[in-house]
Amino acid sequence: MNDEEMMHCKQPERQIERLRAIMHRLRAPGGCPWDAEQTHESILNNMLEEAYECVDAIRSGDETHMREELGDMLLQVVFHSEIAQERGAFTLEDIAQAIADKLVHRHPHVYGDSSVQDTEGVLAQWDAIKRAEKGNQLRPYLHNVGVGLPALMRAAKLQKKAAKVGFDWPDEAGVIEKIREEIEELTQETAPGAEQQFADELGDVFFSLVNLARHRGLDPEIVVAQANAKFEQRFGQMEQTLRDSGLRLEESTAEQMEAAWQVAKLARVDASTLKIPISEI
Repeated sequence: MNDEEMMHCKQPERQIERLRAIMHRLRAPGGCPWDAEQTHESILNNMLEEAYECVDAIRSGDETHMREELGDMLLQVVFHSEIAQERGAFTLEDIAQAIADKLVHRHPHVYGDSSVQDTEGVLAQWDAIKRAEKGNQLRPYLHNVGVGLPALMRAAKLQKKAAKVGFDWPDEAGVIEKIREEIEELTQETAPGAEQQFADELGDVFFSLVNLARHRGLDPEIVVAQANAKFEQRFGQMEQTLRDSGLRLEESTAEQMEAAWQVAKLARVDASTLKIPISEI
């Protein structure tokens, strides 16, 4: 099958091959100028954006949307592999082989003679194999917690890894006390000109809150995402309540918005169906 035929191939088992052929054609002479100009660096943000959109799709539970966003993520992998192949660095097959080899090597309880059976043992074994792969290099213990991760996610990973060697609060009571301590320190840095000190203390508060979420078994990214969604929903309900009462959001006073906000909080999902007298707003 030539390249032209492959681009129109409908055989399910050959769709990865088809995707590669399309990307190759887009970057080839006579293809797409934009695609041809891209580098690893120029499409870096695309990878991040697609990852976040994929996370949103997964959280939504919409599997059709999830399939679409996973496809966009796959495109980024194929795009980078095509750029690398043009430079003689590596191919899509190299990527697949590397991750396949890694999975086999780190699952000796499946592909080898390890007797590990429970999840805790599997994770401990994974970490041990990973350390052995890195050799005896004298690197800081936390060095491989990715600096490119979202800040809350990285904070949780740093804390989780530190906890593995016993550097952790024994229970959440200590974490809550630490939060109180950090908030007290924050309130002492409100003077004009103390912006950096205030930022430092505010960061400590965030870090401690992540610690509390971790102790509760909660993902801080998901917790904040849910708070964002709740705020967005209530704000929309507040806007609808004002509109139903003959008011535009941009022209409403703080007091009017607060009254409508309280209606949104009380009514939750159904707030947009309620009306309150303008006199009460």
